Amino acid sequence: YEIYDPSAGSGSLVLHLANELGHGKFGNKARVYTQDISGKSSRFLRINMLLNGLTESLDNIIEGDTLLNPSHYATKGESTSGIKTFDFITSNPPFKMNFESTRDAIEQKWENTDRFFAGVPKIPNKKKESMAIYLLFIQHILWSLKEDGKAAIVVPTGFITAQSGIEKKIREKVIDKHWLKGVISMPSNIFANTGTNVSVLFIDKSNQDGKVMLIDASKLGHKEKDGKNQRTVLDESEVNKIQDTFINQEIVEDFSVRVTYEEIKEKNYSLSAGQYFDVKIEYVEITQEEFEQKINSYKEELNKLFKE
Repeated sequence: YEIYDPSAGSGSLVLHLANELGHGKFGNKARVYTQDISGKSSRFLRINMLLNGLTESLDNIIEGDTLLNPSHYATKGESTSGIKTFDFITSNPPFKMNFESTRDAIEQKWENTDRFFAGVPKIPNKKKESMAIYLLFIQHILWSLKEDGKAAIVVPTGFITAQSGIEKKIREKVIDKHWLKGVISMPSNIFANTGTNVSVLFIDKSNQDGKVMLIDASKLGHKEKDGKNQRTVLDESEVNKIQDTFINQEIVEDFSVRVTYEEIKEKNYSLSAGQYFDVKIEYVEITQEEFEQKINSYKEELNKLFKE
C-alpha cells in the first residue's frame, strides 16, 4: 500500500498511518511518500522514518512546493496525469498562509488540467488577510487518490457548511461523484496552537453506493492548560466512542447520523451533522386558561424588553 502526505511536516500523521497498516491486517506493506516546503521538517521526518524502521521509504521524502511542483511521478500506465496516485492520503494542511508569490504561477501551470477544478483563492485586498491555502491541498488530494483510494483531511469546520465559493464547489464534486465516507466535527481548541474549529473529512472513492456518517463530537472533551494556551483534550473513552460510532455506522441521538448522497444534496451540500438531527418537541397538555396566562406573561416580558 502506498500512502502519502502532501504537507507532511515532521510526519506524525503519515507515520501513524504507516504503523497502523504495518501492524494490522495489511501486513508490513506500507510505502510512505511525502512532500513539504520546509527543509527543517523534512529532515525531522527522515529521522522519524529511521526510528520507525521505514528505511525503504527514505528516498520518497521530498522537500519542495507541493502545490506548484508535485514531485512524485507515476510509472508508465499508472496515471493519466503523469503524477503518482495513492491508496491512502492523510493530511493536516496549513489553513491560512499567503502564497502570493506563487499564486499566479500555480494557476497558469495547472489551468488546463482538472487538478484545481474549483479554483485558486484570490490574493486578498487587505494585507492582513491570509489566503485559504488548504482549499488547494484538498483539491490536490482528490486528484492524487487512486480510483478506490481513501483520504483523511483536517479542515476548518467552516468548510463543511460554506454556501459559496471554492468550498461549495469542492463539496459538490465530492458528493456528486459519491466520494465521501463521512465527517467528524471536533471540539474547539483541539489543537493548542490554533483557535480554529476543525473537522475531519473522510474521502473514500469506493463508497459509491454507501451511506455517509456525520458525527458531531464538538461537545466532547475537557479543557486543559497547554503553556499559555488552553486546549480541549479527549479522554480514551471519548476517542473510542468517536471511532466505534464511525466504524460501526451507529446512529446516536444528537451525536451521529447516517445519510445518503441525495439527502446531502437536498440540504444544499451541508456536511454538518446537526442539520440532519431530528428535532424533538416535548408536548405538554395545558388548559385554555394556563395557555392565556403564559401568552400574557410573554407579552409583558416582550414589551418590557422592547422599551429597554
